[in-house]
Amino acid sequence: MSNTLQPTPRDIARLHQSHAALSIHRAMEVRREEYLDYMTFRANQRPLFTEIFGPLIGLKEEWAAQGASPSELDFSAFRYRRPMLDHIPVHTGWLGGDQEEILEETEEHIIARDRMGRRVKLCKQSATVPLPMDHPVADMDDWLRVKSHYQFSEARFGADWENQARAIARKGQVVCVSIPGGFDEPRQLMGEEELCVAYYAQPGLIHDILGTIAETAFRVLDRVTERVPVDQLNVHDDMAGKSGPLAGPRQIGEFIKPYYRRIWDLLQSRGARLFYQDSDGDMSGVIPALLDCGLNAIGPMEPVGGNDIVRLREIYGRRLAFMGGLDKHVLRRSKGDIVTELERKIPPMVCTGGCLLGLDHRIPNGTPLDNYRFYIKKAWEILDLSAARQTGHESVQPVAS
Repeated sequence: MSNTLQPTPRDIARLHQSHAALSIHRAMEVRREEYLDYMTFRANQRPLFTEIFGPLIGLKEEWAAQGASPSELDFSAFRYRRPMLDHIPVHTGWLGGDQEEILEETEEHIIARDRMGRRVKLCKQSATVPLPMDHPVADMDDWLRVKSHYQFSEARFGADWENQARAIARKGQVVCVSIPGGFDEPRQLMGEEELCVAYYAQPGLIHDILGTIAETAFRVLDRVTERVPVDQLNVHDDMAGKSGPLAGPRQIGEFIKPYYRRIWDLLQSRGARLFYQDSDGDMSGVIPALLDCGLNAIGPMEPVGGNDIVRLREIYGRRLAFMGGLDKHVLRRSKGDIVTELERKIPPMVCTGGCLLGLDHRIPNGTPLDNYRFYIKKAWEILDLSAARQTGHESVQPVAS
């Protein structure tokens, strides 16, 4: 165990090393124009297929023991068809804060203090993201002490951001910007239970938090979109589990919608085409409320959370695009189960378009390498056949990506 008040950069890197070790090779097989047309239902020529996140901790070691090649371990051996998304270097969320420091380290975990001043715990053998053990905001006085971290300043614009944005577009990549989640960011400040209670007990506090974030995001992105094109607005807003969302339609309409609509209406008026939300769990109960916020794409659509992209496509049609949707857990079952999953979901998604198909989250431990190889091979057999049927050219041979 170590207790360090002034950690070195190497100490802090240990908090983030799991993500780096799990990284996978990514390439651009589809240019931004095709991706945007496909995901907004304007064109449907060839399907999209990706690996969104990559493996969980330990899976690369399992695959190496099963004879995986280096190109399989970095995933460059596998065939995908996907765009490359890149972000303009501007900041709309928390800025500044305390220096991160390691408070305790054992063989099992790291406990640290993050830039928000929270104690966070990372379980080395099972997690890639440290979880907060406490939070900086319980009431308005606490919020006023940290509010400056969300207010506008010129420091929110990265060096040479405009030229970098233009370079992203020139390379054919999707030009993205991000904003803090309307649920997730207050949750980072307060914790889940406290936030849910605050909707009723301290509504003024939540309005002020989101109003401050909205004002800063608007000022940053107003300047950005005056000068460069933006294709996609991203928001990370994990707000649901297997039993459903932690904020309902009423809370979304009262607290989150004014924030999201203010930002999306600005970006959409200047050419942005996708408003994508990343949220785990069962979001079905609040999809209509999120559509009212301007959202038009969502992922990773976990089946274990009750999300069925085929059924949801029947309900929402072209109002909602998807990313993910294929059950990661089926890869640990039989090859027959894999075929069943793919044959049920791929053809209707290829037929309707608007879906970047892929596993719904990180590939779980215990997934045999041979099963993943089979999954990729079988997925492309079905994708190619479905695409041929879609275009009426079943005799046409698949075109290599």
